[in-house]
Amino acid sequence: MGVNEKKRLSPELREKQIVSEAIAFFADQGFGGQTRELAKRIGITQPLLYRYFASKDALIERVYQDVFVGRWKEDWQAILTERAIPLRERLTRVYREYARVIDNREWVRILILAGMKGESLNRRYLDQVRDKLIEPLCREMRHEAGLPSPEDVPLSSQELDIAWSFHGTFIYRGIRKWIYNVPVEGDADAAVDNAISVFLDGFPKTLPRILSGSAAG
Repeated sequence: MGVNEKKRLSPELREKQIVSEAIAFFADQGFGGQTRELAKRIGITQPLLYRYFASKDALIERVYQDVFVGRWKEDWQAILTERAIPLRERLTRVYREYARVIDNREWVRILILAGMKGESLNRRYLDQVRDKLIEPLCREMRHEAGLPSPEDVPLSSQELDIAWSFHGTFIYRGIRKWIYNVPVEGDADAAVDNAISVFLDGFPKTLPRILSGSAAG
């Protein structure tokens, strides 16, 4: 019995199998992993794999769609910018859910390995984070502190950097767990709440100084 005759799946199931195995494979090998090895791991021939995905780039794009786009919640930005809800509650709702989404071996490893290899999908994902979470967060912090909106005073690199550092707190927990193989202690929701408290305690006090330095410059 040939390698591609061992399991005769429907086209839909075969495609799902290839994508699922590709996600696990690239999380282990990075995108430098060869499709020949991936096909062998699945138990199919390389030509069969290319019947479903015309190129390696097409398969990588599908992995990106499943791992990053498919797990992104479009209502995160809407929640974050809903000013009828206290800011702490908004941050808690968004980042508790975000932390659960990214607490995933494949998500963390693909993001980091793609970044190390300079893959464009890493930049695409981070651009989405900037547009839909980081910049809105900076805007909300300005509003919370009673400071000029970005339309009046453009966001500074310092503000963006602080917001990125806050956001990166949750990704770093995943890096410790899935890259460094260091046990992550404590309740995940409590960790989110603590990070939010530190952020909300510090950012409003820092913002006026940043803006006054920008105005002076």
